[in-house]
Amino acid sequence: MAATTYVCSIAHVATRLGEDPELLEAIVSNDDNLTYGNIVSVHVGHDDYIIALTDDGIDEIREMLASARVSVEEWHSFLEDFVAEPQIIARVKDQPLR
Repeated sequence: MAATTYVCSIAHVATRLGEDPELLEAIVSNDDNLTYGNIVSVHVGHDDYIIALTDDGIDEIREMLASARVSVEEWHSFLEDFVAEPQIIARVKDQPLR
């Protein structure tokens, strides 16, 4: 296994994947949603940190979202299961399914 030499912030991953940053933050806020080690906490100041993803984490979340978008019903079920914040769910449900 190759060593991780860099990680990408959630904001960068959202831009790269064309996803809502708050949706990605909500999914990775539960570290059980991705394989152990694919989510990394980066300290950026005293008691302040950001969440970042490894390349494997980016691939995993990309595949997770693609699998969930096979139908509107599947997508809505995924959102209800993986996102705890109703306002994010409502906003993302209103977007066209890709």
